Amino acid sequence: MPFVLVVIIALLPGSPVIAEDRLDMDAVAIKGSRELPKVLYIVPWKSTRLGALVAGAGSESFSAKWAVVDREVFRRQVAYYDLLYAD
Repeated sequence: MPFVLVVIIALLPGSPVIAEDRLDMDAVAIKGSRELPKVLYIVPWKSTRLGALVAGAGSESFSAKWAVVDREVFRRQVAYYDLLYAD
């Protein structure tokens, strides 16, 4: 009897284990070129024209879009919009 018990215990880890839940996940594949450099050096060889970009053409129209809004006027406009486009 003890011999049979030892044989059964020895064979248990070798038996196939059936999973209760199986989770199939898609693999992620990242493709790239090995010929591309892995290091990027940025060398400033020209001076920036940041002043020309900030005060360039169209800056007046940009600042007009960001005007101060009165809270009550905004709420009234939202209420009118809700009444106009209510389903």
